[in-house]
Amino acid sequence: MNLDEINNKLKELAYERTTPFCYTCYKKCPKGICNECGSDDLMLHLNGVGVEYGTDWVIESILEEEVEEANIDEIFEQMIEDAYGETIRIGFIESSTVVAIRSVDPTAWEIAKNEYLCSLIEDEQIIEFGLKVYNSFDILKIL
Repeated sequence: MNLDEINNKLKELAYERTTPFCYTCYKKCPKGICNECGSDDLMLHLNGVGVEYGTDWVIESILEEEVEEANIDEIFEQMIEDAYGETIRIGFIESSTVVAIRSVDPTAWEIAKNEYLCSLIEDEQIIEFGLKVYNSFDILKIL
């Protein structure tokens, strides 16, 4: 499933889990039109969270509750260990490859980690929502 399909499914999920809400009359309007004022300019109500226009906030709330955020540090460290081995020998010192690289050049480490994150997002293995990132596989489990 590509990113557009995942986004569409998440929007569908957001609409399934919310109820249209008239903020003027402060009432739920399950039929999509307010029975009191006749408005169809309705917000969405998510139980236990609140009301707002749009679906992004609903999706973020669902993901926050049901999907564990991806640990980019852990994913990047695992990739480094897979590529270069778990330990490295520098002269007579044996150290964790991750610790050695991160200690020698922390700036290069952060740059490489961010580039790796961008490549995972581009390959749609990681999906960004708001300020958080999730494994696409984990999101697919709730759809």
